[in-house]
Amino acid sequence: MQECLNIATLFTMKTDIHPPYFTKAVITCACGNVIRVGSAKEKLDVEICAHCHPFYTGKEKLIDAAGRVQKFQKRASLAASQKPKHKGKTRK
Repeated sequence: MQECLNIATLFTMKTDIHPPYFTKAVITCACGNVIRVGSAKEKLDVEICAHCHPFYTGKEKLIDAAGRVQKFQKRASLAASQKPKHKGKTRK
């Protein structure tokens, strides 16, 4: 009979290839908020977090910098004021 192979010996993980895991890593935001998490890096600096991001704080502003609504209204009023270009002939 064949010998029974131990599955653990066939699928063992490689040793010493994974980075160290810091259970008390610190994320520091530009607003001053400090978050403690687990990470492969001990210290992380971010520019924005959930405490200062406009979407999460409710201070989100929609800015129409290009004036798209005004441009559309101007085009619509010009189109309504111009006469149709065809001379009344209908196409069959």
